[in-house]
Amino acid sequence: MHTMKVQTKYYQLLKKGTKTIELRLWDEKRQLIKVGDSITFSDLSDPNDTFVAQVVALHRAPNFDKLCDMIQPQQAGFSTKEELIDCLQEFYTPENQQKYGVVGIEIKRI
Repeated sequence: MHTMKVQTKYYQLLKKGTKTIELRLWDEKRQLIKVGDSITFSDLSDPNDTFVAQVVALHRAPNFDKLCDMIQPQQAGFSTKEELIDCLQEFYTPENQQKYGVVGIEIKRI
């Protein structure tokens, strides 16, 4: 089973089912994730607050701009593509996006 820590705001959206895609770099850790796998998500501010979800799809792209053309921003908890891209740039540099590529991990709660 995989684990992911998520900032409280986004964790709550995932937990409620409002956010159904978690966006990350396609780094070594994420490359181990396969469709059908389970992920235990935890709140970064409260590691005891967790839930388990199943991976239903993996959406891959060379960068978040391209990935955001493949998904609806609402699936990632945002109203617009521009808001989503602005937020992602706070976490992930263009250099790391180019190095690893990116992934949208689509989930459903178990």
